[in-house]
Amino acid sequence: MLYPLKFKPRLKERIWGGTSLATAMGKALPEGKKIGESWEISGVRRDISVVANGDLKGNDLQELIEVYMGDLVGEKVYDRFGVEFPLLVKFIDARDTLSIQVHPDDELARQRHRFYGKTEMWYVLAAEPGATVYMGFNRTVTREEYLAALASGSLSSLLREEKVRPGDSFFIPAGTIHAIGKGILLAEIQQTSDVTYRVDDWGRTDTDGNPREMHTDLAVDALDFRARHDLRSSVASVANEPVPVEECEYFTVNLLKVEDSVERDYSALDSFVIYICTEGELTVCYSAGSETLRRGETMLVPAQEDNIELDGDGTVLEVYIA
Repeated sequence: MLYPLKFKPRLKERIWGGTSLATAMGKALPEGKKIGESWEISGVRRDISVVANGDLKGNDLQELIEVYMGDLVGEKVYDRFGVEFPLLVKFIDARDTLSIQVHPDDELARQRHRFYGKTEMWYVLAAEPGATVYMGFNRTVTREEYLAALASGSLSSLLREEKVRPGDSFFIPAGTIHAIGKGILLAEIQQTSDVTYRVDDWGRTDTDGNPREMHTDLAVDALDFRARHDLRSSVASVANEPVPVEECEYFTVNLLKVEDSVERDYSALDSFVIYICTEGELTVCYSAGSETLRRGETMLVPAQEDNIELDGDGTVLEVYIA
């Protein structure tokens, strides 16, 4: 029998990672490791999430889709994606600045890697004063201008830099050059893909003192060279009402602040629902019982659950495929 599922986080050591996933989000991190990412729900090959709660504990997500199909993910979602779960949900702790990078779109990723492309969004959970992100070019540039700046070490001068604060969200369509700056903790929702083209890493070296691998030739064909000034938004929560944060063909994300109790009717949705708890603690009540959801935890609600009641005081990002 299906029920709201939690999964074992897949922790990823990164050269730019830190310890905020433990101190702020309650993750049990290995001692002495720089953990930059916690993959909360993943259908990425070789990194498929494993259930952590209830009778289905120990089963992986792909196995469950094979058995429960549309009851788990939604009939239309299953028809479109089959047994591959279509979204990857992460928490990211950028103790240092990430590399400047770009992701290919669906067509290019399919041709080169037999993977989906990678459109994503960020929701900022915490940010040190003055923390910034790099999002697209600050003006439309030519391919030649980009390559010249890359060769001269001046690429950052072409990038749009924006200060961030908690509650900001950023939409990153495939093809958009970007980097997360240091001192930022965020939730990331993206297509199921781990294809990243790194184009510059601020002169950083790996633990052995070697320059990190760059993907210059692959990236140049993936880049959108246009200036983009429409990728940032910030919404205010409204008690017990879902507030739209982002909607695209790959995912819909709402901000939902629960005070005491709220009911959600998903009968017309035909999609799974993901809750990413960013504040507080909630009880998720479903047809056959309830599950607790705390800050730093993520839950997958099966598509067959038409009505969910959320009790308590907390805030979640509500994610589904419209």
